[in-house]
Amino acid sequence: MTRPPWMPQAAAVPSADGHWVPTWTAMPQAAEPDNMPPAPFTRDDVVLSDATLRQTIRVSTGGERIRLRVSNAFGGAALPVTRVSVALPAGGRAGVSAIRPGTARPVTFHGRPSVTIPAGAQAVSDPLDAGVAPRSNLTVTVHLADGQRAAGTTAHPGSRTTSYLVAGDHADAADLPGATPVDHWYLLSALEVWAAPSAAAVAVVGDSLSDGRGSTTNGNDRWPDRLADRLQSLPGTCGVAVVNQAAGGNRVLHDGLGPNALARLDRDVLAHSGVAWLILFEGVNDIGTAEATEAAQKQVADELIFAYDQIVTRAHARGIRVYGATLTPFGGNTPYDDPGGCREAARQAVNQWIRTGGRFDAVVDFDRAARDPADPRRLRAAYDVGDHLHLNPAGYQALADAVPVGLFLPEPLPPGFRFG
Repeated sequence: MTRPPWMPQAAAVPSADGHWVPTWTAMPQAAEPDNMPPAPFTRDDVVLSDATLRQTIRVSTGGERIRLRVSNAFGGAALPVTRVSVALPAGGRAGVSAIRPGTARPVTFHGRPSVTIPAGAQAVSDPLDAGVAPRSNLTVTVHLADGQRAAGTTAHPGSRTTSYLVAGDHADAADLPGATPVDHWYLLSALEVWAAPSAAAVAVVGDSLSDGRGSTTNGNDRWPDRLADRLQSLPGTCGVAVVNQAAGGNRVLHDGLGPNALARLDRDVLAHSGVAWLILFEGVNDIGTAEATEAAQKQVADELIFAYDQIVTRAHARGIRVYGATLTPFGGNTPYDDPGGCREAARQAVNQWIRTGGRFDAVVDFDRAARDPADPRRLRAAYDVGDHLHLNPAGYQALADAVPVGLFLPEPLPPGFRFG
């Protein structure tokens, strides 16, 4: 059969002795009006018309073959992607618009350079022989000739990484002079690597404390990044990827910024191959947005405990161990801290259940790692970014250091695990 002119050389075919493992993720969510691409890249209900979008992402574990997931979960209309390429960023840095000359490679979808993704769907690219090193940065460039004809698009606003927008097709350009910088990600939801059978990923489900509010833009110093650094530095865990499925403002029980954790668990964790562990670190926003009364806070604590139990049940059915992280303090924060201490009582009740309920496969005590020993209702001053809720890079390092790396050593699941 004659290969059509648009078809590149046959896509890389992974060998049978391995599996796909996510090495980077961004929780898809609808871009709020303030987080949409700025004009002229959003106009008249068309997003990214004849635009090139260049983004950098940081992988956790490496691999010789990769593939991308492009998401249209919240676009509201079909997403016509014209071209995608990957490259190494200039200097290996995050948040730069330039790429290393000669490293750009085309990404295909079923052998084609373009793909149209229906509303609510995603597209997985063909495998590509473009190896990535552990803890390295990768540039992904997307060109949309016609743009997305919708009032919104799929994004991850809390990227803490600078992306670039420019008019026209510049998918292979060495740099994008005059491009518009935006500190958001758009359209990308995952990068996967073909890895050995023993390789696996730990998924983090959380809110802004895992998404990295208070961390350094383009610094990759959120606590999941620092945990990846620890795991990659040790022989016994160097095959473990850390994928961050957190978003600022997210809640467990109710939609906020992004779907609630119960609703998104399947998409963000269970549907990914190669996930062996889940760290659940979420609930502060549920407590902080519930009414500051004894009755309301007792109700939200009870509902959080029920929700955690549900998440454990659903993850266990897929053979995923679940580690519960205690909720960190917010004493002194406005508006979460209340004078009567009702929300603090709910936090303590939830943490008590996480520690002693016996439902989680292990407990990661972030509360103990971050709290001020002299005033346990508050964060340590050295870790507080200033709002008494979010941590600075030193605080995120402390959280990463509090995670026992032995939790990620390969061990067989106990009998009956999937049914218990």
